[in-house]
Amino acid sequence: MASHIVGYPRMGPKRELKFALESFWDGKSTAEDLEKVATDLRASIWKQMADAGIKYIPSNTFSYYDQVLDTTAMLGAVPERYSWTGGEIGFDTYFSMARGNATVPAMEMTKWFDTNYHFIVPELGPNTKFSYSSHKAVNEYKEAKALGVDTVPVFIGPVSYLLLSKPAKGVEKGFPLLSLLSSILPVYKEVIAELKAAGASWIQFDEPTLALDLDAHKLAAFSAAYTELESALSGLNVLVETYFADVPAESFKTLTSLSSVTAYGFDLVRGTQTVELIKSGFPAGKYLFAGVVDGRNIWADDLAASLSTLQALEAVVGKDKLVVSTSCSLMHTAVDLVNETKLDSEIKSWLAFAAQKVVEVDALAKALAGQKDEAYFAANAAAQASRRSSPRVTNEEVQKAAAALKGSDHRRATNVSARLDAQQKKLNLPVLPTTTIGSFPQTVELRRVRREYKAKKISEEEYVSAIKEEISKVVKLQEELDIDVLVHGEPERNDMVEYFGEQLSGFAFTANGWVQSYGSRCVKPPIIYGDVSRPNPMTVFWSKTAQSMTSRPMKGMLTGPVTILNWSFVRNDQPRSTCYQIALAIKKEVEDLEAAGIQVIQIDEAALREGLPLRKAEHAFYLDWAVHSFRITNCEIKDTTQIHTHMCYSNFNDIIHSIINMDADVITIENSRSDEKLLSVFREGVKYGAGIGPGVYDIHSPRIPSTEEIADRINKMLAVLDTNILWVNPDCGLKTRKYTEVKPALTNMVSAAKLIRTQLASAK
Repeated sequence: MASHIVGYPRMGPKRELKFALESFWDGKSTAEDLEKVATDLRASIWKQMADAGIKYIPSNTFSYYDQVLDTTAMLGAVPERYSWTGGEIGFDTYFSMARGNATVPAMEMTKWFDTNYHFIVPELGPNTKFSYSSHKAVNEYKEAKALGVDTVPVFIGPVSYLLLSKPAKGVEKGFPLLSLLSSILPVYKEVIAELKAAGASWIQFDEPTLALDLDAHKLAAFSAAYTELESALSGLNVLVETYFADVPAESFKTLTSLSSVTAYGFDLVRGTQTVELIKSGFPAGKYLFAGVVDGRNIWADDLAASLSTLQALEAVVGKDKLVVSTSCSLMHTAVDLVNETKLDSEIKSWLAFAAQKVVEVDALAKALAGQKDEAYFAANAAAQASRRSSPRVTNEEVQKAAAALKGSDHRRATNVSARLDAQQKKLNLPVLPTTTIGSFPQTVELRRVRREYKAKKISEEEYVSAIKEEISKVVKLQEELDIDVLVHGEPERNDMVEYFGEQLSGFAFTANGWVQSYGSRCVKPPIIYGDVSRPNPMTVFWSKTAQSMTSRPMKGMLTGPVTILNWSFVRNDQPRSTCYQIALAIKKEVEDLEAAGIQVIQIDEAALREGLPLRKAEHAFYLDWAVHSFRITNCEIKDTTQIHTHMCYSNFNDIIHSIINMDADVITIENSRSDEKLLSVFREGVKYGAGIGPGVYDIHSPRIPSTEEIADRINKMLAVLDTNILWVNPDCGLKTRKYTEVKPALTNMVSAAKLIRTQLASAK
């Protein structure tokens, strides 16, 4: 019985790739140094899977930045602004596309389906010239082969690649991206020919867009693409992998009728209905790669339950055609539980990171083949039972309070325009008020202070004094820059979710449970293992301290309940009501901040859009639940307290009505990297009466925008938004930037706001 892994984390168990990338970008190490770290990482991953007994081991899932960008490089689809002149794409061009450079901005970045991973969006048009320009896939296949490991090279499939792309700047918005299919397939054919020559026997195409609601025209593109590739693929076994949701019946039919395809991979964790489709009509003689081990969570698999699913499927497809797999790439989970030496042993027994999931996949395959490891299965069953019955998991009082929320709408009593009037009387802000999103640069010194305090190397007194000093610096800087609504800079916070999780009950934390978010940026999601409550105030002391340092309004900074849930590893047997528990905890914090004299409170819901299910039929339920969770947090505060929320990288246009329904007083939202796509909603006539700050510059790039560039952006916004509701702010928090970038960028931002204020005043 065979086993397969869809993909594996590439950062390394101790974030080796992150540090190598950042050292290279800072000019502290060479391209050879970076490549050496990458080569060692790949070798250890392949060896680990081979040693665990995995038969179908992936290659080309490693990336220096992003797998979609790797495909763009393979196809030579480099936007003109990077002045690439052809040949093999090197680090220079590759990283410029990902991060921008001194003269040109980066490509757009957006969420990979409903995960917290971001991919670099291809920019294509009728004049895009495609040519085979990165031999990475073939090189990595050969590299593994030289180590004695025969791998399955993995690609983003041609149709998904085009469906995830966008028309390049200057190309008509309605340009049919699928019309480029015949232009990109020749490059895929060249790669396939090279792989065959190198001895590959299997190839994997990831076509995750098959889990979306696709019309007949888009489905026809899959048939056309794989028919066109048929002769190139002959002699190879071809796996088409789907993940993250059920595959709709029509897509299932299209997929399973592709004659050039040997095997189909399905996510059977999130796609529970797909099992029924398989039972009612799986093509004879084809392989089923059954994704039963969850690639998106860190809970140990319920091996007994997975085994019974696999046995039912074996009866349908036959013993020799069933392959045990992960539900998706393991890049969405943490790397290795072995590195968690401080995690409490009971909770640890409930978990499996990527390295442990590889072992689970192999154990299930062996059990199906009649070689069940009884001791391993018994230990797993005991851990499942202890997780269900452990007293630390439930808190009846919290469950009752959350259950009681269901009936009410939880809205503030007054409408938003009346609230904004009351707030303006109190805050007295200028037209086009300026603010930032929350965090300021996290310096090496600051991280050292937090680390030493955690390790008890410095006293609480020394720690508080160091953080106060940092807040004072950030406040002074903002006053010098003449920003209108200030932030304290969040020097006490490691991460916007982890910081709150550490102060809430029901959460556990890892030392090395890092997951890639984009490029070299990793997050360490907390683990929600039980009912959630707030024992003590979490931010009040710091916000009050910061407010005492200035006469300008100081924002209280909180992370919203939906984002805390979406950016944590959540119990997979726990209903979404956990979110109501978190909302109640945040509600207490909001009320305590208000009582402490904080007049502006920001409740970030950066991940609200990200959690939107892939299938339209499930949207309304999710959005109602998410919006309600947010409204619970601030439904009982005074009209004069201004509630802000922030959302980042996502496509918001289709959920704008839910955003309005959140009923925040001001929303700040990513806008600059996506070419101001957000503004088109307002051009199309959506009326928005609350305050709004579409970001005026991209903070994910080291580039510093000029005053004129920002002023031009503000004018574009004023063409579709009323002057009295527009705020001026960056796209996102400034945590990852350096002060040498932040000061000039914010100086230019404030100058641009003042320039436009003057123009507006003289126009009157």
